Amino acid sequence: MIAWLDHTLSFPPLSQAMREPNGLLAAGGDLHPLRLLAAYRQGIFPWFMPDEPILWWSPDPRMVLFPDELHVPRSLEKTLRNRPYEIRCDTAFAEVMAACAAPRDRHGGTWITPAMRAAYEALHQQGYAHSAECWIDGELAGGLYGVAIGKMFYGESMFAFRPDASKMAFVHLVRWLQARGFPLIDCQMHTAHLARFGAREIGRAEFVQRLQLACAMPEPPGAWHYRYRSDVNA
Repeated sequence: MIAWLDHTLSFPPLSQAMREPNGLLAAGGDLHPLRLLAAYRQGIFPWFMPDEPILWWSPDPRMVLFPDELHVPRSLEKTLRNRPYEIRCDTAFAEVMAACAAPRDRHGGTWITPAMRAAYEALHQQGYAHSAECWIDGELAGGLYGVAIGKMFYGESMFAFRPDASKMAFVHLVRWLQARGFPLIDCQMHTAHLARFGAREIGRAEFVQRLQLACAMPEPPGAWHYRYRSDVNA
């Protein structure tokens, strides 16, 4: 049996998370910004389908990317050098979330429900949720969004309308975060896609220890103003 959350912002100890499904910790509660921030600070995130209650997770092991371990495939590095594009942060957060929420299978399902979109857009307004966007030919071509607390970044979802566009935004974001002293990026669960970029699994205990240190690093919330335009002629 998993715990059901009440009106307080407390979560059960991470040691109570289930092994199968891996990391399921609690259900219920709400998506108020204060609850979301409390969850992220403890290494917990929400993930649920529209016909389910809000479910809270803290898997063990945890997929992470240390920015200084970023691996960029040679073909993508060539694309970054040779394709005309622009990378921006926080200029189209709602549009990025909408694109990430678009159904990606024949069943039309998505876990980014209207309630999730509203919750993270509220976090964005408070300066905690951010988007990294790839623009090609003046149009939003791909990107991702996530949450930042202190110098800890939690990746949430990404999308691409054009080949490699989300990967381009991701690489720029990781390099920019590294330059700003962010020591860790949370990738949540293992995927082969993230592993190709150097992400790897660490134990939950180590992850929580590292995120607590990163969250405590001074980095006030607010809009991110990263801009990059390739010098390749269209």
